[in-house]
Amino acid sequence: MLKSFKIFTYSPPRPLIFSTTPESLFFSSLLKSPFITKDPEQAHLFFVPFSSHTSTRSLGRVIAGLRNDFPFWNRTLGADHFYISCEGLGFNSNRNVLELKKNSVQISCFPTSRTEFVPHKDITLPPLADPHASNGPTNKTKRHLGFVRFGAVKESSLLSELRDDPDFLVESGPSDELTFEEMLEHSKFCLFEYAEGDVSGISDAVRFGCVPVVITDRPIQDLPLLDVLRWQEIAVFVGWNKGQDGVKVNSLKRVLHRTCRGEKYEEVRGLCVTAGLHFVWNEEPQPYDAFHMVIYQLWLRRHTIRYARREVA
Repeated sequence: MLKSFKIFTYSPPRPLIFSTTPESLFFSSLLKSPFITKDPEQAHLFFVPFSSHTSTRSLGRVIAGLRNDFPFWNRTLGADHFYISCEGLGFNSNRNVLELKKNSVQISCFPTSRTEFVPHKDITLPPLADPHASNGPTNKTKRHLGFVRFGAVKESSLLSELRDDPDFLVESGPSDELTFEEMLEHSKFCLFEYAEGDVSGISDAVRFGCVPVVITDRPIQDLPLLDVLRWQEIAVFVGWNKGQDGVKVNSLKRVLHRTCRGEKYEEVRGLCVTAGLHFVWNEEPQPYDAFHMVIYQLWLRRHTIRYARREVA
């Protein structure tokens, strides 16, 4: 992959402005990487650059321009193209944008709305790790069964129970005495509520060996690095039904204690720490970091289906 994989990027009509740091880091790293080729005939994939918050009408004109000015889009109807959109594109009425959405690989932020993410085609960027945290875990004693970062769990009754249970450390805000890093280091598990809560801390949890516990009412299909990691081996997934009583702390603790039996927890934690290397964004990309793992997932998608050509107004 490192020697042979090539990407051609179209020239944007104006300087690009992205809404998140991972988007910017991926784009800047891509332009400086050996994967870029100036010869489109050598390219395996084509990058369609546009700024965050580009309007549907403007984006439609971008695709129309690619269709009219280059031969590459029409060869696959965009199936060998990819783009970055943090929030993800919806299934729009604009035919050019719809073709981009349906056929091209979307790189979005995690989590992405179910309506904006197509499993097995699209990719999510690993969340940016806390810039104030150190580079990895320590061997400090795990004093708490679980840690809840501020905003990571929003379900009120569960959050109230967690605050009342001494086995859990619940961050109340930026004024807490312990630093975020110390909270991770002293906790066996880090709790996240998928879809409703803030799951951006999952990168730091993995890096520090604070095993992620993801509470969800649905199958999760947009996890970062889904083609790279076996998430079942580095995280605990707890299902709950919003229409019923939800997750209770006692049942949650039973699940976590099962994971702690024997050497199982240290095995899962060790896999977490190993996987943490893939969640690091660097100004200058390093082997196996977040940038290279996203590139690897694109490389897996380099063999595209060739669609019959048709005209789109």
